[in-house]
Amino acid sequence: MSDSIKHECGIALVRLLKPLEYYKVKYGSWMYGLQKLYLLMEKQHNRGQDGAGAVCLKIGLGAGKKYIHRHRSNKSNPIQLIFNKINGEFSSFSQNNKDLINDPDWAKENLPFAGELYLGHLRYGTYGKHNIELVHPVMRENNWRSRNLVLAGNFNLTNVDELFQILIDVGQNPKDFSDTVTVLENVGHYLDNENQKLFDCYKEQGYSNKEISPLIERNLDTSKVLKNASSKWDGGYAIGGLLGHGDSFIVRDPWSIRPAFYYYDDEIFVVASERPVIQTVMNTSYKEVKEVPQGSVVVVTAMGEISISEVRKPQEKKACSFERIYFSRGSDKDIYRERKKLGQFLVNDILRTVDHDLENTVFSFIPNTAETAFYGMIKGMEDYMNDLKIRKIKEMKSSVSRNELDKIIHLRLRVEKIAVKDVKLRTFIAQDQGREDLVGHVYDITYGTVREGTDNLVIIDDSIVRGTTLKMSIIKILDRLNPKKIIIVSSSPQIRYPDCYGIDMAKLTDFIAFKAAISLLKKNGKENLINTVYQKSKLQEKLPKEEIVNYVKGIYEPFTTDEISNEIACLLKTNDIRAELEIVYQTIENLHKACPENLGDWYFTGDYPTPGGNKVVNTSFINFIEGRNQRAY
Repeated sequence: MSDSIKHECGIALVRLLKPLEYYKVKYGSWMYGLQKLYLLMEKQHNRGQDGAGAVCLKIGLGAGKKYIHRHRSNKSNPIQLIFNKINGEFSSFSQNNKDLINDPDWAKENLPFAGELYLGHLRYGTYGKHNIELVHPVMRENNWRSRNLVLAGNFNLTNVDELFQILIDVGQNPKDFSDTVTVLENVGHYLDNENQKLFDCYKEQGYSNKEISPLIERNLDTSKVLKNASSKWDGGYAIGGLLGHGDSFIVRDPWSIRPAFYYYDDEIFVVASERPVIQTVMNTSYKEVKEVPQGSVVVVTAMGEISISEVRKPQEKKACSFERIYFSRGSDKDIYRERKKLGQFLVNDILRTVDHDLENTVFSFIPNTAETAFYGMIKGMEDYMNDLKIRKIKEMKSSVSRNELDKIIHLRLRVEKIAVKDVKLRTFIAQDQGREDLVGHVYDITYGTVREGTDNLVIIDDSIVRGTTLKMSIIKILDRLNPKKIIIVSSSPQIRYPDCYGIDMAKLTDFIAFKAAISLLKKNGKENLINTVYQKSKLQEKLPKEEIVNYVKGIYEPFTTDEISNEIACLLKTNDIRAELEIVYQTIENLHKACPENLGDWYFTGDYPTPGGNKVVNTSFINFIEGRNQRAY
C-alpha cells in the first residue's frame, strides 16, 4: 500500500494445559509457553503500529503473592523492549540462583513471567491516543481473584458514546473516554454482577465468605458475562481476556468483521489474529487451526476445560476484505490465492488501457504488499499472450518462415522491478516544513528499464486511499523514465466511505475517490446535490443509529466508476508530469469473486453491516461540510 494507514491490531493468547514441570521434561525448559507467546507476537508485528504489551497470569498461586505481571511499551520496537525486560528480570535472579531458575516450581513462585497463562497484544491507537495507559493488555484489579480482568482486543466500536453513558447511568465514573477503557469497564461491570449473584446465592446456602471465593471461581460462567457485556456492542471485535482465577477467553463479533483463530491439543491452547502464524509457531496443519465462530466466545476454564458458546446471534458474514487485500500475512494459503486472483481479474481492463500493445508495455508493482497481486496479474497476462500466440500460429500459412514463427514463439511479457522503497528514509519523514520534498524521495526507480516515449508502464498497487504518496512521489519518479503512458492499477476497488471497524479511516476528506466525486459535481454544475445530501444527513444527526440512512451514496450516483477513476487521475497528475496518466480499479464484482468468504466491503460500497456504520458516514459527511477535521466516531 503506497499510502500508510493504521489498521488491525494483533492478539496472542497462550494457555498451557499441563504443569510447568511437564514442559521442562519434554522440551527442556519451563519457558515453553513464554517462547510461544514471543513467536506469536513477533510473527504478527505487521499488526502493531503504536505499542505492544504482554501479561502473565499464574494459576493457583497462594495469597499474598503477585500472580499477574504485565509489561507494556509504546516506544519503537516494543516487542523487543518487552521481552528484553522479561529476560532482564530472569537474568537478575540467575546471578545468585543459577540452579533454581531452571526449577519450574521455584520459577513459578519467584519469577515474574513464569506461569501457565499469557496474553499479548500488538496495538495501533484509536481516538488519537497513544499514551502508555491505553496500550493493551489493560487491567481491572481487585482483591478477589475472580473479579480481576485483563483484556487485549482488536476492535473498533461505533457506539462508544452510548456504552460510556450506560456506565455513567449504572453509577460508574470512568477515568477516561476511550474505546479501551469503556470496553474494559463494560465487561468488568457484568463480571462484578456475576460474582455478586454467585456470592449472594452461596451466602443464602450458609457458606462462609472464605468458602464462597473458590466456589465462585469454579462456577463463574464467563460466557454469560461476555453475553451480557457484548449485547449492545456495535462494531467489529475480537477480544481476548483473562480472569484472575485462571479462566481465559476469546470473543468475536457476530459479523466476523475482525479475524481470530485458535488451536489446541492436550498440551496447549493458543489464539492469534492470523491462521498462518499459528500454523508456523505450532508446526501444525491448516485444518487443525480453527476460526473462532461468529458471535461466539471460546473459553478455557482454570481447570483447562475448553468450550464454545454463542453469545450474540450470528449475522450475515461480513469479514473485512481488506484483511485479504492487504492487512494479513500473505503466507496464508487462502489469502495468497485470493490476492493472485485480484491481480488476475484486472487483466482485461489493463489490456484495454494499453490497447493490447504488450510489446511496448512494461509491468511492475509497488513494493512490497502488492507483489502477490502482481504475480496474479502476470499469470493472467501470460494466459492471454499464450492464447494470442496460438491464434497467430493458426492464422499462418503452411509456408511460414522460421523467423516469423520464432517472432511469435518468443513473445514475452516485459516485467521489471521499477520502484524501490527506501524504508530508512520513510522513518525519517516527519510532519514538518519540507515534508513534501522528502515524500518525493520515499521511492527510487530502476533507470534504463523503459524505452523513452515508446513504452507504457503498468504499476500495480494493492489499494489507493489518499493518493498522497502516488501524487508526491511515485508518479513523479515513474515519469523520470519518460514512458508514453503510466497506468496505476489498484487491486482493490475505489475507497469511498469511512471505516469504523478496522482501518483508521474515519474522514471522507482522506479519500481521493471522494475528492474526485466532489470535483466532478462542481465541474458538472451539480453542486446542489452536495447541499441536498448535507440537509438529509443533518436531519438524521440526532436520530438513533438504527434509523440512519447512508445518503452519502448520492454523491457518487451521477457518475460511473470510470468517470471517477479518470477524475482521480486528473487530481493526481501535477503539471510537471509529461506522460499520460490513467488509473484502473478493481470492480466490486471481481473483489467478491476473488474473496468469496470475506464480503465485508463497506469502505467500497457504503453497505455497512451494523447500524453504527451509517451513523459514522453521516457524521463524517457533516464534518466535511462544516469544516471539522475530526474523527466521525
